[in-house]
Amino acid sequence: MATPIEKVTPYDEFNYAIPEGEFPKDGMSARAAAAVVISAEWTDANPMLNMSSFVTTWAEPEAAEAAKRNIFKNYIDHDMYPQLFAMETRMVRWLHQLWNGPHGVEPYGTATVGSSEACMLAGLAHKWNWRQKREKEGKDASRPNMVTGGNVQIVWKKFLRYFDVEPRIVPLKPGNYRLTADELEKYVDENTIAVVAIAGQTFTGEDDDIEAIHDWLDDYEKKTGISIPMHIDGASGGFVNPFLYPDYKWDFRLPRVQSINASGHKYGLVPPGLGWVIFRERKVFNEDLVFYVNYLGGEMPTATLNFSRNGFQIAVQYYMFLRHGFEGYRRIMQHTLDNATALRKTLVDSGFFTIMNEAQRIPVVAVTLNKEVTRYNEFDVSNKVREKGWVLSAYTMPPNAEEVRSLRVVVRPHVNHHVAQLLGQDILSACKYLEEHGGNATPPKLHAHAPEKTTLSKC
Repeated sequence: MATPIEKVTPYDEFNYAIPEGEFPKDGMSARAAAAVVISAEWTDANPMLNMSSFVTTWAEPEAAEAAKRNIFKNYIDHDMYPQLFAMETRMVRWLHQLWNGPHGVEPYGTATVGSSEACMLAGLAHKWNWRQKREKEGKDASRPNMVTGGNVQIVWKKFLRYFDVEPRIVPLKPGNYRLTADELEKYVDENTIAVVAIAGQTFTGEDDDIEAIHDWLDDYEKKTGISIPMHIDGASGGFVNPFLYPDYKWDFRLPRVQSINASGHKYGLVPPGLGWVIFRERKVFNEDLVFYVNYLGGEMPTATLNFSRNGFQIAVQYYMFLRHGFEGYRRIMQHTLDNATALRKTLVDSGFFTIMNEAQRIPVVAVTLNKEVTRYNEFDVSNKVREKGWVLSAYTMPPNAEEVRSLRVVVRPHVNHHVAQLLGQDILSACKYLEEHGGNATPPKLHAHAPEKTTLSKC
């Protein structure tokens, strides 16, 4: 039972027993509350050493000050905070241009709560557009499906389930961990609302074969008359590809690409959580998804799933774009990729690992232990380096490549060459220790769940 605060001395206040099952009865001083919160954080991982996460973990003091100034602004209240809205609108135009949107159209998009909300909005736009087209043609509009690869992030499976769209998920194969055009004919049909391809996937950092998928869909339309749009999930690659590979066609230069999302809080260099969704032009985002409200002041349209939320990430993204510009982002992404490439070489040259992502587009190193290694696995390596504070992802690949285990390192801009090499040596030291002493880690079991729908579901 918690000790009443009024009966203890100021020193004892710091030893206050935190109630687990009931709301705290009494308060405490600001200093004591801060000390209790800080002590609770002591055993959390150090975000700077969390090489499992794509999320930004460092910001300049000026960026932190921009966040502090805007922390109490409600993003959705455009009437009260018109300049915050102006920043967002301006950045939508910038991103439309950065991703080679067509000239002479009205750019349209929005900031979101991470890429998850961005993906949901894009998926809904494609579903609404498909349904209205089918209804106009007098055809059945009750059985939408979406085609993706088995390498998609979990948000797409959430979208499919939450919004009753049949999943058409192309399974992976050992040695090929991305969506290609090879098996699309088995999955695409007149009920396909969109094909989702990834630029910078979670598992290996690779891109799907975006241009080949686009060309296959062109040929499919010529044969069948069915036009299917593409959405590009650029959560991690959307802020790398434009700066490092300007001639690479992954974006709106491909006419079938109607929408793109990316995470500002990943290689956009903003603290979590900020996402962006940009449409090829205004008409792609179905007007039926827009709501008009006037109870915050002047009338304003709203097209996001979330309403009230913090606006500080928008201000920080604006700061980052102005601070670095195109050339600054190019330099940052290049040195980050260089450090990832150096780490990759260290791990592969050791003889312990085989690289999984042959195409090193974004600063991600994905490796698997060589078959000769039998005394330990990738989960053991992850556990061992955790003793030094490093957090690395170890996981099994999705169907049909579950037997493949991976160790993944996300190199972010705050990691310099020296730190990348230090991490590499700590990984190799862990392998040498485990080679001698063995390991005992087992892959965590996923929660049992109902099999993904394979029959057409009612919308």
